[in-house]
Amino acid sequence: MSRKKRTSPSKGPSDIEQARNDLFGHIHRCGVLRATEEQQLEWMDDTIEYLGECYPALGEEELADLKTMGLRFCRPVIDNAVPGAPDEQEQVQDEAGEEEIAASAA
Repeated sequence: MSRKKRTSPSKGPSDIEQARNDLFGHIHRCGVLRATEEQQLEWMDDTIEYLGECYPALGEEELADLKTMGLRFCRPVIDNAVPGAPDEQEQVQDEAGEEEIAASAA
């Protein structure tokens, strides 16, 4: 007779892990990577305050750690984002629009 392994149910991510994931997702969606340093700091303060409300179990130290992680994430070692430059998606849309105009003119 085979013996079945008992596995404990998965607990999922902890509050700090979930808050970190939410923070990184917000950073990507909000375009804060192309903001100035001053704008990033203001945005990060507001966002950490919001995350503190969403995750009341997080203490001040954990929220400070999240802010540090977020600010580091916004300032990569190799800066590929040019402030004020259009998104890659916008460039693709512009090029597609130019091709349509050229095709209709022909």
